[in-house]
Formats: sequence, C-alpha cells, structure tokens
Amino acid sequence: MKKIAFAALSLVVFAASSSVFAEGKTRAQVYQELIEAQQNGLDYVTDTSYPEVNPIFAQQVAHNKAALAAKAAAANHVASGAATAGSVN
Repeated sequence: MKKIAFAALSLVVFAASSSVFAEGKTRAQVYQELIEAQQNGLDYVTDTSYPEVNPIFAQQVAHNKAALAAKAAAANHVASGAATAGSVN
C-alpha cells in the first residue's frame, strides 16, 4: 500500500514540477532583461551598496544613461524624419 501511495505522490510531484518549468522565461527574454539591467546601471551595484548603485560608480551610470537617452532620441529623430519624408511624396 505504501508503494502505491509513494508512486502516486511521485507522479503528482513530477507533473506539478514539469508544469512549472513550462511557464519559465525563454533565453531571449532573460537576455533582454540582462541588457536592460546593464543599461540601467545595475552592473554597478556592489555587495556594500545593494540595492543602490555604488556611489563610486554613480557618475559613470549617469553618463551611460545620458548617452543611451541621446542615442534613443537620435534614433527617434531619424525615424520620424523618414516617416515625414515618406509622407510628403
């Protein structure tokens, strides 16, 4: 009787654990989250400064964010310029 109960319990645990893995993130999603974290300056969080960015790296993080914002603004400007140029024709 114990063997049947153990087998049934094992089967239930196996079925439950396999459904958990099916709901996980893809590699592409995890990679995108890693890129976003790096862009937000989370590379510069240390054990002593967690959860904030280490003050030593604050200027670097601000510079990286400003450069990223400028790059995004330039990309938006180019994209909107191409859209308006195409609509003129």
